Amino acid sequence: EKTPGYFTSALAPERIRAMNSSIKLLLILRDPAERVVSDYTQVYFNRLENHKPVQAIENLLVHNGALNIRYKAIQRSLYDVHMRNWLHHFPLRQIHIVDGDALIRDPLPELQKVERFLDLSPRIVSSNFYFNQTKGFYCIRSDGRERCLHESKGRPHPSVNSTVLQQLRSYLQEHNQTFFRLVKRTFHWQ
Repeated sequence: EKTPGYFTSALAPERIRAMNSSIKLLLILRDPAERVVSDYTQVYFNRLENHKPVQAIENLLVHNGALNIRYKAIQRSLYDVHMRNWLHHFPLRQIHIVDGDALIRDPLPELQKVERFLDLSPRIVSSNFYFNQTKGFYCIRSDGRERCLHESKGRPHPSVNSTVLQQLRSYLQEHNQTFFRLVKRTFHWQ
């Protein structure tokens, strides 16, 4: 089962532990600033499809000249806050973090790490992937079938004012460093 909502849920870790305390968990994370923009993009297109008004991302990210840290997309991108909750219920050895940015660029090494973490026989090979020029990312080829992520994935992100983006990255920097210490691993986020 998968949902991005589990990671940010205050109750999910405790409930999952009660269900299966020895479960192995997979967590796919990407650069949190990019995740904020991606979150906005998803909401933006949903609102467009439902003929609802949309705001520029800068209007949501900045309030009265300061970064709007109460914006839900920012709150969901504070990985250290959410990981602390998970580590309260599960040891780090039961959580494998997939580098979502590396997964997009080159899925094979990331998925081979998942196979090892889950103690699976290695079956994933480079021929299981092909680059879809239209979507701009890799898709899966298996059993003679080709599958790509849903059309809502891989949408073009809006450009964000560089000053606002820098404010966001600066705010996230300390949270990222704390997250790196918690998971004993560094990611190459700006």
